[in-house]
Amino acid sequence: MSLVEQSHAAGGHVGRPLRRKEDPRLITGRATYVDDMVLPGMLHAVLVRSPEAHAKIVSIDTSAAEARDDVVAVFTGEDLADLASALPCAWAPEGVELRQVEHWPLARGEVKHVGDPVAVVLCEDRGAAFDAAEDVFVEYEPLPAVSDARAALRDGSPLVHPTLGTNESHQWSLGGGDLEGGFAAADVIVERTVENHRVSGAPIEPRGLLADYRAGHLTIHSSTQVPHFVRLFLGLMLGMSEERIRVVAPEVGGGFGAKLQMTGEEALCSWVSRRLQRPVKWIETRSEHMATCHHGRAQTADCRMGLTKDGKITAFHVKITQDLGAYLMLLTPTIPSLGAFVMNGVYDMPAVHTDIVGAYTNTCPTDAIRGAGRPEATHMIEVMMDQAAAELGIDRLELRRRNFIPKERFPAETAIGIVYDSGDYHASLDKLLEHVDVAAIEAEKEELRAKGILRGIGFSTYTEICGLAPSRITGPAGFGLQTGLWESAIVRVTVTGAVTVYTGTSPHGQGHETTMAQVVADQLGVDPENVEILHGDTGTGAMGLGTYGSRSTAVGTESISRAAAKVAKKVREIVAHTLEASPDDIVVQDGRFVVQGSPDKGMALADVAGMAHVRPELLPEGMEPALEESSFYDPENFVFPFGAHACIVDVEADTGKVKVVRHVAVDDCGPAINPLLIDGQVHGGIAQAIGQALYEHVAYDEDGQLVTGTFVDYALPTAAELPSFETDRTETPSPVNTLGVKGIGEAGTIAATPAILNAVVDALRPTGVTYLQMPLFPERIWRAMTDAKGGAA
Repeated sequence: MSLVEQSHAAGGHVGRPLRRKEDPRLITGRATYVDDMVLPGMLHAVLVRSPEAHAKIVSIDTSAAEARDDVVAVFTGEDLADLASALPCAWAPEGVELRQVEHWPLARGEVKHVGDPVAVVLCEDRGAAFDAAEDVFVEYEPLPAVSDARAALRDGSPLVHPTLGTNESHQWSLGGGDLEGGFAAADVIVERTVENHRVSGAPIEPRGLLADYRAGHLTIHSSTQVPHFVRLFLGLMLGMSEERIRVVAPEVGGGFGAKLQMTGEEALCSWVSRRLQRPVKWIETRSEHMATCHHGRAQTADCRMGLTKDGKITAFHVKITQDLGAYLMLLTPTIPSLGAFVMNGVYDMPAVHTDIVGAYTNTCPTDAIRGAGRPEATHMIEVMMDQAAAELGIDRLELRRRNFIPKERFPAETAIGIVYDSGDYHASLDKLLEHVDVAAIEAEKEELRAKGILRGIGFSTYTEICGLAPSRITGPAGFGLQTGLWESAIVRVTVTGAVTVYTGTSPHGQGHETTMAQVVADQLGVDPENVEILHGDTGTGAMGLGTYGSRSTAVGTESISRAAAKVAKKVREIVAHTLEASPDDIVVQDGRFVVQGSPDKGMALADVAGMAHVRPELLPEGMEPALEESSFYDPENFVFPFGAHACIVDVEADTGKVKVVRHVAVDDCGPAINPLLIDGQVHGGIAQAIGQALYEHVAYDEDGQLVTGTFVDYALPTAAELPSFETDRTETPSPVNTLGVKGIGEAGTIAATPAILNAVVDALRPTGVTYLQMPLFPERIWRAMTDAKGGAA
């Protein structure tokens, strides 16, 4: 039984839908974000950015800007020649030729995409800095540009980086099983091209930072998901020792991967602060975010699935072309590879293979956004399952059931050698169908069709790879990331019995302060309100690798739990020594450490803490005073959440407009620590998936000009476009960690897009439309219906 299940059984705080501890300060406007911060002598930085997609920088005339009374300084790329290194890409796998160029915070010689920064203006007033930036005159010599990844790989395409001699960055493959034998054994081979179009992270708070270099030390407050990574890379780029750098992530207003980065702005403003010996603040505008904060997806995949006539999958082959944009950022080339690890989905595929080619284009770089790699893979798999079912004439759900990995097989090794920790895919689909009456929906179709409404239902049964770590697989000797991915924690009990937890993870809105406090509270017999979770500060103790990839609970909270368990063990020893009992007989009951079977004999944590701090002579012989323990945790395996989603849509036959009528989600992230927060995470992910499927699309024209630079052109869904989501869970513990938990932060965005697309295709089949690509804009659907009718509108 996992620790979470034990807490459930004992009626502890774990498992209860507690409201978030962090919400009062957030919803009453008392939280502090970067843009709220002001320091004496602070300067505002505004960047001059390229309007050209590809051009030679002929000259930069800063004289007019520098002549202004309100300008303190102007710098260009040439001024930053003393940077010790360029911006990092953390992936360097053995045996893979990764072609890349140096990427500097300010462009040198050429610009490679719209928004590439060429100069920075410093003023004491932000508005004045924007005005002065207009007085920096840059002469460009336009060069041919390419904005489509497949076009970039063709002979004769303009080269983004001529020194590389090609636009291809690398090739990478992962597979297992007899692929050709599998296709030879197939009765049917289904082939489709699957698009995962380019999207923006679009958090409510754009990026921002405040760098302050003084007395040989640098402190930078940054809206980041990875403060420890930022400290490391700032040290390398600035030539500073890490102990003289402190990175603090204050409140962060959403990340979704957009802030999982070492940005040029962080390095630039830190360099300027050191140069001018003054604090420097930079706050991203929304238009800057759309043009220059890394995007996600931008994948095109040729998918080929072989099946027998009775519906058993024999082989699955995917060839992905990944648009990398103009530069490699921190994780850019790794994103499609993350999907390759789960390319067989929840299915027992004897042979599966993923081939990836990366392509440079004159567009903003891509990187991790909203799931990163896993949403793309799930979309490919689940769209192909529906397409295969249609070609075989087998019910879509029946085809899935025939191929599920049975629960008796877990832990289950897939064809590529990855071991899934636990799963029961039949159970999650069965529970989904308790909420969805498929027969009734089928009956409604005919009635609605007479009214000009096309109703459809789509499904997705998925798994994802989460809990990033483990280092032995992801690190230099394995996947090739040049870092370990463990987490650490410190649990400290003060003399009064208050508990402070320091974690290396860096939450930014998920509610981890609450769930982590629930776990610690049950182990130490206190109320979660008395457990303070401190995070996002490299100067407070615990080291960590940040929050992304649904790792904060499976890795970060597990680390906290292990540290808390050490404290609890020490407390039991003190109580046993004091009450003359065995430590094995001391249990936590009703907020006290008591002798099992004798609840009147016990001590509260505050009493034990007071003794440990004030009366160490009363402790067992040789025991150190105080109550504080730490833990470093690097798991042996990933964790694999899973589930089943259904989406019901109505499509207007006259316009192609899609309305999501219902979205039902059954997810399994292991035993629940806080069901309320799980639902919240699922809701957010589904909203993002609906946005990607129906509304959002970062688009460039063929010359590399961004045509979706604001929220006027880039449509995020609002509450008006969304139904009330219906959620439920199954709970299958993971054997990987003591809590039994998996991850939930990305489940909605991973699972929902194929369910939505499959629902729309299901609605359109009576019109002759059998396949579509995202985004499902009304015009695209209307044209597909018109084409299916032979072109008559």
